[in-house]
Amino acid sequence: MTDGRLLTARFDQHDRLIAADPDFAALNERAGGAVGELLAIPQLATVVRLARRLRILVQRTVVIADAEADLECWVRANPGSDGVSLSVSPMRERPAWRATGSVHAAPPPGALWLWEADATLRLTRLPSEIGDGRGFDAPSLIGKPLTDLFTLQPDAAGGMPLLEALAMQRDFDRQAAVIRNGGGSVTLAATARRNAAGVFAGFVGGVFPAEATKATPAEDVAATFNTRLDGILRAPLTRIIASADSINAAEDGPIDPHYVDYAADIASAGRHLMGLVDDLADIEAVERDDFTILTEPVDLADVMRRAAGLFAVRAADAGVTLDTQGLDAPLVASGEFRRVLQILVNLIGNALRYSPRGGTVWLRIQRDGARAVAIVADQGKGIAPEDQARVFEKFARVDPREPGGSGLGLYISRRLARAMGGAIELDSAPGEGARFMLALPLVPATVTAR
Repeated sequence: MTDGRLLTARFDQHDRLIAADPDFAALNERAGGAVGELLAIPQLATVVRLARRLRILVQRTVVIADAEADLECWVRANPGSDGVSLSVSPMRERPAWRATGSVHAAPPPGALWLWEADATLRLTRLPSEIGDGRGFDAPSLIGKPLTDLFTLQPDAAGGMPLLEALAMQRDFDRQAAVIRNGGGSVTLAATARRNAAGVFAGFVGGVFPAEATKATPAEDVAATFNTRLDGILRAPLTRIIASADSINAAEDGPIDPHYVDYAADIASAGRHLMGLVDDLADIEAVERDDFTILTEPVDLADVMRRAAGLFAVRAADAGVTLDTQGLDAPLVASGEFRRVLQILVNLIGNALRYSPRGGTVWLRIQRDGARAVAIVADQGKGIAPEDQARVFEKFARVDPREPGGSGLGLYISRRLARAMGGAIELDSAPGEGARFMLALPLVPATVTAR
């Protein structure tokens, strides 16, 4: 790869590889990719995506992990009307960087096995034999996000050591995780990897036996958790969102439309992360022994209309109809207004996320004996019976490869419903959509609701 040969490839408008010379095709195949699929080499995929989005020529030096060597390359991505042309000129080849010594600050008896990931947390190396008996195919995970293999778990203070280390580009240890597909609980640790120019290039880490956890008083966890959120995540995210919104609004004058779209994507991603921060704060609250709910009369029809109004624009953009028939007559339940709204916003948001274009989401209310019930039904692909209990678990998602939330919304919603003396029930089958029902204690009609 260092003899001066130029590698070339072409990509369509969706960043799929449509043509490549033999050397490039072989490099991409070693990373787990193929013609007709998205590029499997994360560093090159980033350059291709950037050139397409901004419609400008992008040139830079990147380091690619290939087999037992690291390739330092000059990359040139040139966008066109039908996609992006990419040329890669290998400049230097050197042995792959290896960690020296233990990768754990206070190591247990030894690592079970090792892993490596690039600066975007995409896996670049795994022992091929580790998948045996663990429910996954190790070679197929190369080039995939680290979270396709591990579900990360917060520590007792609500922090994520790996994510904090990524932000600071430093070593980490004691990151609790669960290997997907029933692989069991483990602890992750790694040293930060840097290229020849001293630039952060990812992690080389180990998988260790799970550490025993020690109970921490709820009030101590709450105080530490909220302090870390404000200091580490909330304030920086607020600045990122505000700056991206300013660029998107072109407050300082005209700007290229593609940069405007790029800023909108940044703001949207920032809001998604802020939503995760809020979810984690809600978990801290609902899991406390002294968590209480305000009891007041709540008109489910009114709350359902308000929740639907929040999603009007999103539903229109997605081509999904929100059917709100029958929400004129009040139906008063016992609960807390803002928590009922929070639950219905989560249920409607999920229904829209999994509804096909042209589909309908039905919003209904009804009496059921001594209960007042709010119903959100969609025409999505449905949930299999064996997955219906799991969707209410913390950080659980039926298919983590699909775009979606954090896996916390339904867990929090069920905890809130139970705190109000109610429940959330699910009726679904594969191919028949899903119907979520929030049931709360019914209040006599003579009581005036908020």
